[in-house]
Amino acid sequence: MKIGYARVSTEDQSLDAQRDQLQADGCVEVFEEKITGKKDSRPALDKALAALQTGDTLVVWKLDRLGRSVKNLTTILHDLNSRGVCFRSISDGIDTGTPTGKLLFHMLGAIAEFEAALVSERTKIGLQAAKQRGKRLGRPRRLDAYQIRQAELLRIHDKLSPAEIAVRLKVGRTTLWRAGVR
Repeated sequence: MKIGYARVSTEDQSLDAQRDQLQADGCVEVFEEKITGKKDSRPALDKALAALQTGDTLVVWKLDRLGRSVKNLTTILHDLNSRGVCFRSISDGIDTGTPTGKLLFHMLGAIAEFEAALVSERTKIGLQAAKQRGKRLGRPRRLDAYQIRQAELLRIHDKLSPAEIAVRLKVGRTTLWRAGVR
């Protein structure tokens, strides 16, 4: 059974052309929504994916209707493949029910893996360069040196507990602990 998915990004766009193409391709049911492809949660897509069973085919008018990033598309396509569901993009000529379509699917997966490795490598190089320039990485410290010294004085001279010091400085006890105030 063929199940279609149609999506447009804004309310003023029409789903008519996609709906017509999907029905002409033999889709028994078409799930539609007007939502940006960048959203993580797309209810109609979730329903379409849930409706698919082994041997079914998910059909879209164009590949970019299904997802915006290679990683997102690859995740969806791998999920479909593992469930024994085929995928077809009408205007892109992709059909994982054919040998050529399967090859294209595997190439897409390899490209996504390559892209992820490049991003990871660039991130590591950037972090290393920032460290070499003396940049402190991570979240900014909640307490500066003056506040840490103040906390130490409150603990030693006023004999306040860490919980009391935390209340006075308006921070959590864990923040004090990380700063070495115990």
